[in-house]
Amino acid sequence: MFEFINDLIGRSNNIISNYILVVILLIGGIYFTVRTKFAQFRLLPEQLRAVTEKPKDKNGVSSFQALMVSTASRVGTGNIIGVATALCLGGYGSVFWMWVIAIIGSASAFAESTLAQIYKKKGPDASYGGPAYYIQTALKCRPLAIIFSVLLILTYAVGFNMLASFNLQSTFAVYSFYDKGVTPWIIGGAVALLVAFCLFGGGKRILGATSFLVPIMGVAYILVALLVICLNINILPEILKKIFTEAFDFRSIFGGFTGSCLIYGMRRGLFSNEAGVGSAPNASASADVSHPVKQGLVQVLSVFIDTIVICSATAFMCLGSGVAPAATFEGADYVQKCIQNALGGFGPVFITVAMVLFAFTTLIGNLFYVDKAFFFMFGRVPGKLFNSIYYIIASLLIFAGAGLKAGLLWNIADILMALMTFINIPVIIILGKYAFRALKDYEKQRKEGKNPVFLAKNIDLEHKVDYWN
Repeated sequence: MFEFINDLIGRSNNIISNYILVVILLIGGIYFTVRTKFAQFRLLPEQLRAVTEKPKDKNGVSSFQALMVSTASRVGTGNIIGVATALCLGGYGSVFWMWVIAIIGSASAFAESTLAQIYKKKGPDASYGGPAYYIQTALKCRPLAIIFSVLLILTYAVGFNMLASFNLQSTFAVYSFYDKGVTPWIIGGAVALLVAFCLFGGGKRILGATSFLVPIMGVAYILVALLVICLNINILPEILKKIFTEAFDFRSIFGGFTGSCLIYGMRRGLFSNEAGVGSAPNASASADVSHPVKQGLVQVLSVFIDTIVICSATAFMCLGSGVAPAATFEGADYVQKCIQNALGGFGPVFITVAMVLFAFTTLIGNLFYVDKAFFFMFGRVPGKLFNSIYYIIASLLIFAGAGLKAGLLWNIADILMALMTFINIPVIIILGKYAFRALKDYEKQRKEGKNPVFLAKNIDLEHKVDYWN
């Protein structure tokens, strides 16, 4: 029975993720790239300026804090295990298609996060919002907003968190004490207890933990990756040649489309950066900024940090280690062998520590989004009893994910993520005109030498909003 379910989920994922998802992502990303006149490139200085802006209210959530929460969810096990899996199954060319989906998708990330800011709601301590809110307010369709919220809960509490738990424990497989039948459950239990402790501590602890851990783990990981790359700098030209050669080997791609570098690159790239999925806007809406476009630009930067910097660091570290990618490797196994070949005994230990930190912030960041989805569905913060039950279930799912099969977990995560994207991308295309008007207003004020301040009337916004009046 289990094998039948596993096979059914796998077949469903092949149809949903390999064909429908790729088309929707490309249409959405290209549309927003053209309509914003390639904002992800030409407004890079504005992205850096926006992320350093302080909130007017000293107790408000800064752009940097919102960036850290969204990056905590984006930057995780997908940056290590996801990239390694893409390399082993899709080959060198998958790196190029990861770059493509990040560059194109960052324009979608700009649109969804700008819209989240425009339609955000006032809370007692900070603002809040996300796709569910712009669907309900602008499209007047609460049923669709509820469906999106349910999918978000399933994607992050079930799909992504179970997979993150598995990926975390899998990095311990290189050690002599690892027993496939016992160790995953022990590690899963320990991680589940740690997450439960953080959850019962409250939302401020989530922001504090992610703000502290994400920059440290990101910088350390990139430095080690750069060290490995520098040690093997002589083969870098050959690696780049293979990446581009395989990326444009269209006979191979279309001969085995579902297993091609294009599919694995795009799927793992999307899993890593989540651009257009509809997750990051939930964090973006909490930022206290003077203009919605500022937070849109910050989320473009988050996608670049995730894929162009950290995913590329993993790819070049692995490909430059001297260990060739092969389908016989599992993701964690390949990374560990690469780093051990390059740095000796220190390598696997470092990857394990990095994975623990990446996975922890991913798990916490994911459940931050789930909290927001429950708040939308109930119209208030759920009661203590409900939250306690939810925290326990979320922790048990983390425990269960550690001991399940990798293929099943990847397929579940891919399907749920795709279903979220199928709703969010068409919605932000429909509402995109308001993001484009806001961008035009922002650039006009910047040319006038002003610190842009947004008013809803400046873009002829037709809907009633809590802010910007």
